[in-house]
Amino acid sequence: MSSTQVNASTLYIVATPIGNLGDISQRAIDILTQVDVIACEDTRHTGKLLSAFSIKNKTLSLHDHNERQRQDQIADLLKQGKSVALVSDAGTPLISDPGFHLVRHCRQQGLSVSPIPGACAAISALSCAGLPTDRFSFEGFLPSKSGARKTTLAALANETRTMVFYDAPRRAVDTITDIIEVLGGERYVVIARELTKTFETIHSDSAENLHQWLSEDPNQLKGEMVLIIEGHKIDPNAISPEIIETLKLLVAELPPKKACAVTAKIYGVKKNTLYDIALSMK
Repeated sequence: MSSTQVNASTLYIVATPIGNLGDISQRAIDILTQVDVIACEDTRHTGKLLSAFSIKNKTLSLHDHNERQRQDQIADLLKQGKSVALVSDAGTPLISDPGFHLVRHCRQQGLSVSPIPGACAAISALSCAGLPTDRFSFEGFLPSKSGARKTTLAALANETRTMVFYDAPRRAVDTITDIIEVLGGERYVVIARELTKTFETIHSDSAENLHQWLSEDPNQLKGEMVLIIEGHKIDPNAISPEIIETLKLLVAELPPKKACAVTAKIYGVKKNTLYDIALSMK
């Protein structure tokens, strides 16, 4: 008998497997079995998951094109004392998947929203990427067109945090080509493909070497992919003209030590690297 009890008038955000069905939690199974309605991105896709665990429950489609219309319907169900589970096609809902508008709508109306944690492709890939995880940014899906993709990458060129993206493997070669052009061929990149599935592949190298690896193995251009890019490394000895100009303005008003401290805080550089420059300005 299940130890999990579903609460009335509650919207459950339920994480489902990203590949291996064994990664679903018992609590998720209990919730999906007991709720009155399951709102899902694709009823046919979710139907296969429910069938695998012998869950026979009413489903309701909720996707990018109908979420605004569905949110009132689901909120009304919750107000009537019904319980609803929200799932996406795979992983944790709302992480580059529909659900934001529904959750915000429910919370604004004082309705209960509760997470049922589980698999997430972005976090799973990050955990085994071998890149810093104390600070990272999730950037969602990269644009499909090269021009827009380059613009996105250029805006992140100086981002020092590890960056996590979703991308389609079929355009991985083009994406890596753009990374090389915008961020440089030496930028360290990790590709995590088909996570938890039979052909799971996690490969890391410089962007230039990854491009060659992908070009030589068409099998790597299939399935689902998480792309992780190492953050920009700041050269402590590289002082830009912008930093010099700011330091010059501050030195005119403040003691050199204070001017260096303020400039260092603004630009994230070490104040010791600025001190000799500041003294020369006096």
